Amino acid sequence: MPQPRAWQKMLSGRRLDLLDPTPVDIEIEDIAHGLSFVARWNGQTLGDYAYSVAEHSLLVETLYTRLNPRTPAKWQLAALLHDAPEYVIGDMISPVKAAVGSGYDALDTRLTAAIHIRFGLPAAIPATVKKQIKKADKISAWMEATQIAGFDMVEADRFFGRPNPALIDGLTILLRPPLEARAAYTARTEALLEVTR
Repeated sequence: MPQPRAWQKMLSGRRLDLLDPTPVDIEIEDIAHGLSFVARWNGQTLGDYAYSVAEHSLLVETLYTRLNPRTPAKWQLAALLHDAPEYVIGDMISPVKAAVGSGYDALDTRLTAAIHIRFGLPAAIPATVKKQIKKADKISAWMEATQIAGFDMVEADRFFGRPNPALIDGLTILLRPPLEARAAYTARTEALLEVTR
């Protein structure tokens, strides 16, 4: 019996092997395109457009930078790319990830390493940086939960912890068409890559 196909053809023409991804098969245009169409919260959000992983990633990078104002651009890039594997494996809410188990984590880890290497980052980022990105991710989740996902403040505080109001001052959840989210994600990635080169 033949092995099931484990690669995906990208719009760039690349063929990404999901079981053995290589950095040469990863393009920012494919990531930005995919993430702009992947909905956070399984699409259960208010508004005329789904809240995309691309928009979420832009917000996480902004929050990470506010938390760490002196951080090098390479770690801002790591924050922006923190959910990049979802361009091919999709976004699963935490309860689904827990149900799927270690297989999802292994796939995510392999893809993350290849993406990081492709864009000049270490395959595994330092634990201190990863912890700060996770903190920004939780703040973003709180904002999303309270602004577009139907959580009340008490519920959001319980699951995500209430952020420092000064940290989120002036930030709101953006709901844009996929084309705009894709363009913003691509532009921010290119700006950070320009600084890190």
